[in-house]
Amino acid sequence: MATTETQSRARARQYNASQVEAKWQKAWEEAQLAKTPDHSERPKWYALTMYPYPSGDLHIGHWYAMAPSDSAARFKRMCGYNVLFPMGFDAFGLPAENAAIQRNIHPHTWTMANIENMRKQMRSMGAMFDWDREVITCLPDYYQWNQWLFLQFMKAGLAYQAKAPVWWCPKCQTVLANEQVVEGECERCHSEVSRRDLTQWFFRITKYAEELLDFSKIDWPDRVVTMQTNWIGRSEGARVVFTSEQDDSIEVFTTRPDTLWGATFMVLAPEHPLVEKLTTDEQRDDVEAYVRQARRQTEIQRTNTENEKTGVFIGAHAVNPVNGERVPIWIADYVLMGYGTGAIMAVPAHDERDFEFARKFDLPVRVVIRPEDSDLSDETITEAYAGEGVMVNSAHFDGTPTADGEAVSQVIEWLDEQGRGSGEINYRFRDWLVSRQRYWGTPIPIIYCDSCGTVPVPEEDLPVVLPEDAEFKPTGESPLKTHEGFVNTICPSCGAAAKRETDTLDTFVDSSWYQYRFLNPHYVDGPVDPDKAAEWLPVDQYTGGIEHATMHLLYARFFAKAMRDIGLLTIDEPFTRLYNQGIILGEDNEKMSKSRGNVVDPDELVSEQGADVVRLYLMFIAPWDQGGPWNSRGISGIERFVRRAWAITDETADLPADDDVDPDVDLQLRKALNKAIQVVGDDIGDFEFNTMLARLMEFVNELYQLRERGATSSPAWRESLESLALMLAPSAPHLAEELWHRLGGEFSVHQQAWPSFDPGLTVEATVELAVQINGKVRDRLETAVDADEETVLAMAMASSRVQDGIGDKQVRKVIYVPGRILNIVVG
Repeated sequence: MATTETQSRARARQYNASQVEAKWQKAWEEAQLAKTPDHSERPKWYALTMYPYPSGDLHIGHWYAMAPSDSAARFKRMCGYNVLFPMGFDAFGLPAENAAIQRNIHPHTWTMANIENMRKQMRSMGAMFDWDREVITCLPDYYQWNQWLFLQFMKAGLAYQAKAPVWWCPKCQTVLANEQVVEGECERCHSEVSRRDLTQWFFRITKYAEELLDFSKIDWPDRVVTMQTNWIGRSEGARVVFTSEQDDSIEVFTTRPDTLWGATFMVLAPEHPLVEKLTTDEQRDDVEAYVRQARRQTEIQRTNTENEKTGVFIGAHAVNPVNGERVPIWIADYVLMGYGTGAIMAVPAHDERDFEFARKFDLPVRVVIRPEDSDLSDETITEAYAGEGVMVNSAHFDGTPTADGEAVSQVIEWLDEQGRGSGEINYRFRDWLVSRQRYWGTPIPIIYCDSCGTVPVPEEDLPVVLPEDAEFKPTGESPLKTHEGFVNTICPSCGAAAKRETDTLDTFVDSSWYQYRFLNPHYVDGPVDPDKAAEWLPVDQYTGGIEHATMHLLYARFFAKAMRDIGLLTIDEPFTRLYNQGIILGEDNEKMSKSRGNVVDPDELVSEQGADVVRLYLMFIAPWDQGGPWNSRGISGIERFVRRAWAITDETADLPADDDVDPDVDLQLRKALNKAIQVVGDDIGDFEFNTMLARLMEFVNELYQLRERGATSSPAWRESLESLALMLAPSAPHLAEELWHRLGGEFSVHQQAWPSFDPGLTVEATVELAVQINGKVRDRLETAVDADEETVLAMAMASSRVQDGIGDKQVRKVIYVPGRILNIVVG
């Protein structure tokens, strides 16, 4: 039978990926296959992958993020869900302004041209994006709702103005973004930059600190949860007020109020408002020089624990409220104004950083926590002791144990009774500074009037539109500042001449709520269509890079809660599930960059080998959450797999089935099919695309092997070919559609259900089991899966190899792990 079938086998036609993919992409678009209905009897599934910045071209990293996400979305649709999978563009940002300066092209022109190109590239991927719901954040019909939300946040007390430091280039005479400062210099003119305090706009994200620490309603990776928890930085302690000798209050927050008696000096941030007032004339030159130096450093540089400790005594003293002692006041760059109160009490005996500082500047060290059964003292201490013990040198608290927070609780209670402090919860993170001194962003809808002060733009006057005739200067200064037509306006309250706010919003505002605009990007009565929100929210599955853990992902959670509280949403969290993919590296195992010459061009690969091959290779290259280096040789194996899947289908699709098939072959075929359906489905659902593809390859190999044994005569053969097409549909959509068409299936394969499997055919009846003597394998037995120990031991003892291994020794113990090993211990 096998010989006859082999001789009559038809020769497969060559698979032409470029023709097949162009044909089916056209058919899908004409049939509007990706269009998602809002109302369906099917359960909803809102799948979303992070939208890209329109930099010009899709790189292989975009494909690595998008193709597996598309595969997961397609799989959900085949599993019976009504799947929404939209796409858009995060279109505001600094690169467009740089392009305007370097290429003399308007940011809007540059951005929209890039979007057109990237949209075409995404279509070549074969993804099921619903383009009818596309959002482009740089268009007024989107950013007017940024402005509207800003005004609602103002009304709710969530948007406010305050002074904050910014980078300033003295030569360019402009504010710089963090990205424009390189090693303390302006990236354009290389002048040394410094910090200046400007009045800017903030969102009060800290109001939601406690709620943001509650992850009980979302299924997110532990790593992201940990990163956000640490970023928020909740700590319990006490707020204590020291007093300067000029009677100024200096507030500090400490998590260790039980060490207050060990505070031997204070340290203020160089930017602390009391520094200028309290500095003595003798110290002023040194202090001002140090402040200038500190303001040229980033916060990361200032808080680097590897740095040598620096600081300056300001010439003033403060009074410790718990013992009335006079302690010197210093400034040091490792204390930041934005963290806590901008002032710390220094307890060198019990804090490593303070200890190093005290030793360098010959400041006193006083032990106030002594380990049990220790003679630790001011004279014997050689390094900071941060462990538990009992309080000493602490007045009436001497002898109080510090374990389990007992001492902290007692001291806080005493401080409160004495009016010298109070218990407090503090957070490391700060309110979100949303002002940006640049052009290409959402104009902040505020007007400044000499008579009326700060005036919100009336909602009916939105959007405040970016002027198209902006003049971009080589310095990078925002052209809004000098655009008279934009800046000069009329106060909506009194009608007098007024000025517009020239700052724009942080582009992370755009991406904090875009998932809601996808539901109906044409809705004109608000940012979110309430009917669509009730239908689709929250997002069921979100995918993207972990680098967004403490910015975009945290801001999106804040926006969900803020929009809920102003009545726009009924959800608490934006994304129920989150999955972080890894990154693709160059073949040199380095991050891809043009300067390294290791960038992979997906367009070239698609042209040569087809989109499906690129999609499949990206899924096969490594576990999706890890990523790995590109290997140009490895992709040929995927291309070969695609050709084999096509050939086995094309060659045997028309062969008739009959009853003349070996029952064992028929059973093996059915087992291979059902096992493949089970494993492939489980793996896609778990985002384990590499093992999913490995199982598909194994299944195709099994089909080739079973064909040689006459399996094409089995009625299950055609079912196997159809199921192969269905299993390929999520990950290789063009190939699957062509296979389905070749098999005579009704258009489209992407409207079919995921194949079902028989659990009884996925369980092996027998298993190979290792027999060990004292842990060393002596034989292998094929046993029933559910064989008991007595049966397996009897089979083992009948083995000559086992008998030789036992010899004349006595069996001391038998260890049986069903389905895996039998270990006979002899002695």
